[in-house]
Amino acid sequence: LKNQLLTDHGHNPLMKKVFDVYLCFLQKNQSETALKNVFSALRALIYKFPSTFYEGRADMCSALCYEILKYCNSKLSSIRNEASQLLYFLMRNNFDYTGKKSFVRTHLQVIISVSQLIADVVGIGGTRFQQSLSIINNCANNDRIIKHTTFPSDVKDLTKRIRTVLMATAQMKEHENDPEMLVDLQYSLAKSYASTPELRKTWLDSMARIHVKNGDLSEAAMCYVHVAALVAEYLTRKGMIS
Repeated sequence: LKNQLLTDHGHNPLMKKVFDVYLCFLQKNQSETALKNVFSALRALIYKFPSTFYEGRADMCSALCYEILKYCNSKLSSIRNEASQLLYFLMRNNFDYTGKKSFVRTHLQVIISVSQLIADVVGIGGTRFQQSLSIINNCANNDRIIKHTTFPSDVKDLTKRIRTVLMATAQMKEHENDPEMLVDLQYSLAKSYASTPELRKTWLDSMARIHVKNGDLSEAAMCYVHVAALVAEYLTRKGMIS
């Protein structure tokens, strides 16, 4: 079924069903042994069907990054290590797929997933997660094949960006009972990603949820109008609307 699975760069109903099975294993509680086998199977899937994750739509790459990053915060050090290495493999494979030019697709989806996880997972960004970031950095620094490329410094830049987001979130936690200060911090973070529409949208959505929670509906509406403008501008640049 390989040819069918590769149709439209892997964005077809059959691949979606196969991928959803893999994703289900990550989303349900598994034993340590089962998870290690799932991680191994995912490596094989990524290796055999790279275009599914690095070409066309980003939904599968996004979903995979989100689930792997959750395991980077696992209480079990062995699972954190396996998850970190799988995430590194996803980035490294992306780099190879582009002819050793960049891993922009995975880089962006990891940052977006971290931003989403902050709101969804309690304790993300603690010591366990920081250790996983260090494992990823070490993998890049010790990979001799790509030692003289931009990859190690790009990985370092990614982990640095993640830590910046986590620090900003820690500040937000300190001011969670001060709605105005909290929104100001959210706005600053959204503004810092002006060149990355997907990330700016993520934080504007988060700002809107805070406004709705506080009953500031007109402010929430402004956030959504801004999001709509971002999407329209992006689609116009892509030539999808005029």
